Amino acid sequence: MGFLKPAPEPMPPAEFLVLPLRERIRVLSTNWVTAGFNTPRMLHVVYILKMLGLYFAVGLAITSATTDHVAFTDPGTWFDNVVVYQKLAIWLMLLEVIGLGGAFGPLCGHFVPMLGNIRYWLRPGTIRMAPWGRHVPLTGGDERTIADVLLYVAVLASLCYPLLVHADPVPLLPAGTGPQELVPPLAFVPILVTMPLMGLRDKVVFLAARSEQYLPVMLFSATFGAIVLADGASAADFVNLVVAFKIIICVVWIGAGVSKLGEHFINVVPPMVSNSPGQLDVVKRLHYRNAPDDIRPSRLAWFMAHVGGTTVEIIIPVVLLLTTNDTIALLGAVAMLVFHVYITSTFPLAVPLEWNVYFGYIAIVLWAGLGDGFHASTYNIWEFSEPLLLIPVFALLLFGPVLGNLRPDLVSFLPSMRQYAGNWASAVWTMRPGIEERFNELPLVENQVDQLQRMQPMPYAADEAEMTIQKALAWRSMHSQGRGLFSVLYEHLDDIETRAVREGEFVCNTVVGWNFGDGHLHDERLVAAIQKRLQLAPGDLVVAYCESQATPWRTSRPQEYRVIDAALGVVERGTWDVRDCVREQPWLPNGPVPLQVTWTAEGYRRQSTLTDGKDPVS
Repeated sequence: MGFLKPAPEPMPPAEFLVLPLRERIRVLSTNWVTAGFNTPRMLHVVYILKMLGLYFAVGLAITSATTDHVAFTDPGTWFDNVVVYQKLAIWLMLLEVIGLGGAFGPLCGHFVPMLGNIRYWLRPGTIRMAPWGRHVPLTGGDERTIADVLLYVAVLASLCYPLLVHADPVPLLPAGTGPQELVPPLAFVPILVTMPLMGLRDKVVFLAARSEQYLPVMLFSATFGAIVLADGASAADFVNLVVAFKIIICVVWIGAGVSKLGEHFINVVPPMVSNSPGQLDVVKRLHYRNAPDDIRPSRLAWFMAHVGGTTVEIIIPVVLLLTTNDTIALLGAVAMLVFHVYITSTFPLAVPLEWNVYFGYIAIVLWAGLGDGFHASTYNIWEFSEPLLLIPVFALLLFGPVLGNLRPDLVSFLPSMRQYAGNWASAVWTMRPGIEERFNELPLVENQVDQLQRMQPMPYAADEAEMTIQKALAWRSMHSQGRGLFSVLYEHLDDIETRAVREGEFVCNTVVGWNFGDGHLHDERLVAAIQKRLQLAPGDLVVAYCESQATPWRTSRPQEYRVIDAALGVVERGTWDVRDCVREQPWLPNGPVPLQVTWTAEGYRRQSTLTDGKDPVS
């Protein structure tokens, strides 16, 4: 990687673009082994400054200005006060909903400008996505209105209020705990009202705010916090609040760990490590069996995935939740800090950097802070004074992960706690010549090839930009579902070599302003919204889409796909065996993996079976 511009590509872009799609994927996926996305190092500096400066430094400055016992110039106070947990959660949720957290910048397809979110959500006429528009009154439609903009502004104000309000002192605390403060519980009520309402009108905003992570913090701050600050409160009430906070973070960790069971996650680790700007090339290659000829995951990748990843995310949080030993609590918290620092260092696509910093930092606050010495013997689940209250706490926190693993079609992978599990709903979009350019007719939309040609200080040439955008396809092909999606396209389209082929997540970012890897945001509902505006002909836009695999630890369970034609809707449904996908190279040198068709729309025929060039309808 260069500092101001990318390192040289594996071949000249003009020569690359005339290759067949399979060969292009081979070139880019084998180059990804050591080069990753090949973004200039200057952009990594931007991400680091944003993470440490805008989030951490500014967040702590706001916290110190609105509390009595947290001092910006005294790092010890950053770890001793649970109010920091609250304030940084609010600050991060605000940054996420603005667009300055995860999904910011080039590693998520925002090139020029690097900011999505707020630019789209403050503008009437842009596309919104209501989760249950046909079932919940006053939420139907797919166009943003003035009312939606005002509701979004209310969300921003609802986050600013608890962030800027001065914290209240906690009257009674367990022995040994230093002075504590809490955000006034009533300050959380506005966001607990406005964010769910916003989610009913546009689930994109709700998910972008990482509501599944931060709303529980705010809900428990409002409920348990009210008890702590009420007249007649006891020291045990503050213990209950801290334990509830610990349960939240442990459920996130354990849910993420459980989601990594199965065939998918081992395929996530190698391309993630390969994108790390600080990792040695020799270490990157060790994560593959025999690069460049065989870039399936190696035994080291398996170990890093299922021992360094799955095992750590399940066992250590379980121990942290149950332990009453101060030393074990400290070691566990440090281990989780190291875990999150390592993930941050890889600069994973979708760039959840602030989220990882927050979770690693808060592990130290909750298990090794809160005053002089450590207090696992005081703040643990066995000291929760109202055991029956644990039932609704766990029920609330586990609802999304349990339902999301059993019925992934009903729940986003974010509330399902499947962060970076590799088991994602995904899509690859294909467009006939000239169709991608028509996307620029949509409000605020500019396709990414055009964006890259405006990059400063080093604009890309048109062929360089096209080659860069196709790296997202190579990245997708290195994951299990990518091989299935490309198999579907090869089986369906005899003109695929003439089409613009795009990673669905990148397309989604340009159309709705945000995506964090959730295929539910670019399924047939987004396709239908685009079709309503562009009136495309049959075959102009064909999308291969797959749903997350339900209960992925049951390896024999198939993964479902569907084919979407913008003009015709869903035209085919079927399944593939994930084990077939992970056995193949990303570029499918042996041809498409076997597909089992379960339904076909009446009158529809695959385009690849036609020889006369007609549209795929008889």
